[in-house]
Amino acid sequence: QVQLVESGGGLVQAGGSLRLSCVASGSTFSINAMGWYSQAPGKQRELVALISDGGTTIYADSVKGRFTISRNNAKNTVYLQMNSLKPEDTAVYYCYARRPFNRMYWGQGTQVTVSS
Repeated sequence: QVQLVESGGGLVQAGGSLRLSCVASGSTFSINAMGWYSQAPGKQRELVALISDGGTTIYADSVKGRFTISRNNAKNTVYLQMNSLKPEDTAVYYCYARRPFNRMYWGQGTQVTVSS
């Protein structure tokens, strides 16, 4: 099993920045990808950014150029630096980890609210 704990959400004005962090514990040795999903009220959870254990990254088109995902494998931590935030970025952000055989794990979520 893998446990994920997020931190760093909050309230920020449009144009501001936030940095989310997620620490993994438990069976972290076989995690091959970590990332972030977001879920706005009334909408489905969707991918924001993903990073593989080799450092390959994937971003949603809506955040390219504004968000940066990074990973510290030694600390089992993934980060999401969010710049130039927009009101439409408001959502609960969930940390995600994947192990072989498509075993997926989720954090409890952290609220990000961007005011206009």
